[in-house]
Amino acid sequence: MQRYMAERGLADQYACPALPPLARDALKAVEPYISRDCCLVGSSLGGFYATYLAEKHGLKAVLINPAIDPHVGLREYLGPQKNLHTGEPYVLTEAHLRDWEALFVPRINPGRYLLIVETGDEVLDYRRAVERYAGAEQIVIPGGDHSLQSFPRHLPRILEFSRAPSL
Repeated sequence: MQRYMAERGLADQYACPALPPLARDALKAVEPYISRDCCLVGSSLGGFYATYLAEKHGLKAVLINPAIDPHVGLREYLGPQKNLHTGEPYVLTEAHLRDWEALFVPRINPGRYLLIVETGDEVLDYRRAVERYAGAEQIVIPGGDHSLQSFPRHLPRILEFSRAPSL
């Protein structure tokens, strides 16, 4: 995404801060980049955070195989973990689950979202995302996996969605 935007002269509109394990720290890492006209893009747990921030700030968001309720779905992973991007070890605790539960937005404005999921996601059930974001623009791709193998082909649509006037 960074390269795609840079090739179009939009490098200054791209930001991708590393997200720490604690929800409150992750939000603190993202909040400085939020502006009135930005569009959030989040994958997996990042999609969960993007939903919270989109509703809080009235923004649009592109959600890629998003986590729906990590306070429920990640309970089975309590204990020692490793950050998938930095390799940094941490311990997933009940405090993480409580923080995520506090960020869960029960009602969303579907017009804010572009949902992109692959049916072969081995981590999250894509049908839950399709149901949660009913009424949003949805792209459902057969096969694939949690990494969204088809991501590069969606870059034009993501950029188009992000630049369209907000509802």
